[in-house]
Amino acid sequence: MNTTTSHTHEPEPQPDSLPGGAGTAFRPPRLIRNEATTEIPVHLLFRDEPAPEARRPAVVNRRPGTGEHPRPVRPAPVRRRPEPHPDPELRERPARVLPGAVGVLAGLGGAAGCLATTWWAGLLPGEVLGLHPGAGLGAAQWAAYAGTGALGLFGFGGLARGRTGRAWVLGLFGRYRGTVRRTGLLWINPLLRRRRADVRLRHWRSGAVPAADAGGVALRVVVLVVWRVRDTARALLGIEEHETYLRECVESALARVPVELPGGARSGADAAGDALTRLVAADVAPVGVEVFSVQPVRVEYAPEIAAAMQRRRIAALDAQQRATTLSSVVDSVEDTVTRLTTRGLVELDDYERKALVRDLTVAFCSARREPA
Repeated sequence: MNTTTSHTHEPEPQPDSLPGGAGTAFRPPRLIRNEATTEIPVHLLFRDEPAPEARRPAVVNRRPGTGEHPRPVRPAPVRRRPEPHPDPELRERPARVLPGAVGVLAGLGGAAGCLATTWWAGLLPGEVLGLHPGAGLGAAQWAAYAGTGALGLFGFGGLARGRTGRAWVLGLFGRYRGTVRRTGLLWINPLLRRRRADVRLRHWRSGAVPAADAGGVALRVVVLVVWRVRDTARALLGIEEHETYLRECVESALARVPVELPGGARSGADAAGDALTRLVAADVAPVGVEVFSVQPVRVEYAPEIAAAMQRRRIAALDAQQRATTLSSVVDSVEDTVTRLTTRGLVELDDYERKALVRDLTVAFCSARREPA
């Protein structure tokens, strides 16, 4: 049961005449001028118990078009792969070396000292410069032998020849002591350990490396890498084998970059080479290797799908050739019929036109199939 309150807009009250002409009476004015109709549930009118606490309604699903938009779900943060960070203290710096003349003089001085000590000990016969030899080997003679011998060994043992495009990485008891890039005759401390490094511009041609094209078809790619050692300290001491690391980085880059097949778009091949160069250069830069170019020089299908993909390519080329030939024949037939009719050489009805088109088509197709 619903109680309905009717609200209408009424005019100002007018005096009414009472029955019997006793006089006039006025109706009381209404309090609500602008009124509307509202339905009130009956169970709310006859309810004595206190209303329960208002609870927040549970939203099961937000309806579209009501202004209620679902809360946007934030995507989970993508964890980037850790990048190698080299030792900041391990950086190439020049080593302290001396000119080779210093080593030569030291070696000659040691040899002369050993000869003089031998004469002093009386091991050489006769007199030298009017001096008489000594009377045997004693402690002084052995000390002189040790000093002059060590001087000679250090002098001649530290001589080295520096060549263009080669460098030495020096270390002492496991500690990096510097890099020698100078050329010519040098003297390097013989106690230092020398490791030769090739700093020339080099190229490496890989074997058949697995790769894929943009459609996911398995390929085998041979790439040419142009590189050189930029920081000898990091290349020889910061990693076990920098050439092996370079090869692994090239294979990793080929697994991430799609490679175009031969005969495709030139821009696609250039883009693949640029992407490979950027990836490999970024991977090997922390180990002191500088990469200038990574370019595919041979791309072919993987052996397991080579036969099937070759048949598909041949079928596609054959279909393309057929479509080109058909378009050329149709254009030739249309041009021939148009010229014959427009110049008034022949007058053809529909049947004769169709027969002429058929005969010309057969003739042109037969001529194109003949070997050149």
